[in-house]
Amino acid sequence: VQPNNYSTFYDDQRQNWSIMFESEKAAMDFSKQVCIAKCNSSPVLDSVLYQDLSLGEGQGAEGGDSLEIAYTGWLFQNNGLGQVFDSNVNKDKLLRLKLGSGRVIKGWEEGMMGMKKGGRRYLIIPPAWAYGAQGVAGRVPPDSTLVFEVEVRRVKLVKECSGSDGQSVSSRDSPAPSPVPNSDGFSAD
Repeated sequence: VQPNNYSTFYDDQRQNWSIMFESEKAAMDFSKQVCIAKCNSSPVLDSVLYQDLSLGEGQGAEGGDSLEIAYTGWLFQNNGLGQVFDSNVNKDKLLRLKLGSGRVIKGWEEGMMGMKKGGRRYLIIPPAWAYGAQGVAGRVPPDSTLVFEVEVRRVKLVKECSGSDGQSVSSRDSPAPSPVPNSDGFSAD
């Protein structure tokens, strides 16, 4: 996924291709179908498949960083999207999660790494990385593959760590924190 509605990819001969789409929606729809095609052509889905829909800006999220996310989750049925089983898109409350905390399914922990503020990603998560054989009563049948479209609305990076000389140093090249942080610890931008 590239700015201005472009997508680039390598084919099996390592030749680079670029496609320009009429709109951002057309580029996103194509990217979703590519992810579904990768899933359907995989003999065994044993890890998370993800496809960026838009890249976002800033530093990519890593373990320990906190995110606020809007998402929709579908069951993967009949080689495509089935019914929606969960969403917070039309709700006031975003999902807050800290990467690496183990408070969400393993597929989210893996699939969210590297995402940036404003970024959108499509995730296809096999049962072993989701709810497994137990499922979720009344919502997710046992051994279900799940599809999520996620959008990172806010990011809080782990900003400080101790350097080898005992001085406090920035863990990444991030701007200085705002002098008046919000009560929830997320930056206002």
